[in-house]
Amino acid sequence: MKIVVLDGYATNPGDLSWDGLAEFGELTVYDRTPAELTVERAAGAEVLITNKVFIGAAEMAALPGLIFIGIQATGVNVVDLDAARQHGVAVTNVPAYSTASVAQHVFALLLELVRGVGRHNQRVRQGAWTNCPDFAFQETPQIELADKVFGIIGFGDIGQATAKIAAAFGMRVLVHTRSPDPQTFPEIQYVGLDQLLAEADVVSLSCPLTAETEKLINAERLARMKKSAFLINTGRGLLVDETALAGALRCGEIAGAGLDVLSQEPPPADNPLLDAPHCFITPHLAWATRAARQRLIDEIVANLEAFLAGKSRNRVD
Repeated sequence: MKIVVLDGYATNPGDLSWDGLAEFGELTVYDRTPAELTVERAAGAEVLITNKVFIGAAEMAALPGLIFIGIQATGVNVVDLDAARQHGVAVTNVPAYSTASVAQHVFALLLELVRGVGRHNQRVRQGAWTNCPDFAFQETPQIELADKVFGIIGFGDIGQATAKIAAAFGMRVLVHTRSPDPQTFPEIQYVGLDQLLAEADVVSLSCPLTAETEKLINAERLARMKKSAFLINTGRGLLVDETALAGALRCGEIAGAGLDVLSQEPPPADNPLLDAPHCFITPHLAWATRAARQRLIDEIVANLEAFLAGKSRNRVD
């Protein structure tokens, strides 16, 4: 069996092993694959593993021996599922592998916004503390999270994990979701979107990207937020109207934003958020702890093993 990993670098830049996949056959791993080389590199493969390399109807038609596509992610938009069904190709994804890591990163961004750890560390190294007449100084407002309101839009695995951390900080949690579950989470207050935006001191986006949620956070909804509120997005970049958010940050309509995702990745140099004030951006790394990446590889292997044994595991086709 020929197995090809089309873009393995983000998942495994060299600190992990692909040996689990190699046990099933001849394995070739490419760090990255441009679209024009997809068919050439996948030629003869029965199993393809992809993260961001798109596999559509044309690719499947050119790869008649293909029987399995393993997506190295939770999202499935990198594979044409209708074409996969037509060609009899099984497709799997990996849900929930990065839940703890992403929830942790939500608070890494939030804590930078409310405490300015990075900025103050830099100022100490520049000599500002050494030359300070007082035993302490602060260059940004220092905000305590206890008793603040943490609003979560979307309440899947990551939203639920984030809620637990917020509660541990002593925050009151509001949730807007299509599927409220007050029996399982009696401590959560489920509210409409407008109420959440108006009351939350922090708005965290954990919902999937759909036609209904694209640019969910736009100029109108940013205007409903408190001027002291922070926006956190570890979901998908297109959940936010980036031009509107940049404008809101520049005019002080909200206090700040922490973003791990943007509408285009890597972002073009003219993305309006790259020079927006009070905006911290990390390069889509919330998911990428070593522990989460190891779980991702382990799940890819388990999905393939189940498929070869005639079992259905994380099938999305």
